[in-house]
Amino acid sequence: MSYRVFAIAAHPDDIEFNMAGTLFLLQKAGCEIHYMNVADGSCGSEKYDAETIAAMRLEEAKKAAAHLNAVFHPPVGGDAEIYYEKELLVKIAAVMREVEPDMLLVPSPDDYMEDHMNTCRLAVSAAFYRGMRNYKTDPPLPPVYGDVVIYHAQPHGNRDYMNRMIKPDFFIDISSVIDKKTAMLAEHKSQQEWLQVSQGFNAYLQTMREISGEVGLMSGKFEFAEGWRRHNPLGLCAPDADPLAQLLEKYYMD
Repeated sequence: MSYRVFAIAAHPDDIEFNMAGTLFLLQKAGCEIHYMNVADGSCGSEKYDAETIAAMRLEEAKKAAAHLNAVFHPPVGGDAEIYYEKELLVKIAAVMREVEPDMLLVPSPDDYMEDHMNTCRLAVSAAFYRGMRNYKTDPPLPPVYGDVVIYHAQPHGNRDYMNRMIKPDFFIDISSVIDKKTAMLAEHKSQQEWLQVSQGFNAYLQTMREISGEVGLMSGKFEFAEGWRRHNPLGLCAPDADPLAQLLEKYYMD
């Protein structure tokens, strides 16, 4: 079976930090990859106005998605405007019906910022409502059916909003694709300076490698890893459905 994988995150570069290594391995396994950031990155600059930086970050995200030969889905909101509310949910639900994913990769439900956590909630709800005929999306699309298995990535920096370490349920060894992940993240050139000024990320690419290395250290086995937690399957898929374990068996450790 060829799986359709939908990676959805809050901002341009979030997928690259926490999901891209696994996505490269899934692409290698023959999966069709879809890529979406909910927000447009419009607050990610000290130099440019919102419209200018959003346009820059859109082009950077498209270049990053091209590393995976991914189908690119444009953002539907602005930075600091991701709330769990109907206007966004009906738009994301429409994309969910358009993609019809077999596997959905989403942010952690516990993270250091609201945009990330609300994106998680919106994506999970959109997946749950995908088959409800009377749920109206924007634009209107008919319901879709079939299993979708949801996996939660690690929070940014591997810690929740109380600075507590989050340990994943299982690990994917991304050591063989860490350089590809780094090159994909490097497409987000506008963020190097911004994150250094705003959040103290002194070395953008090195920070990502350190986060991936910390997950590898948690595994006790891998040099670089990404961690995942599988969402409750009720209403979404068969209880034993676990395509990540099936497709990436040689890279997988629980």
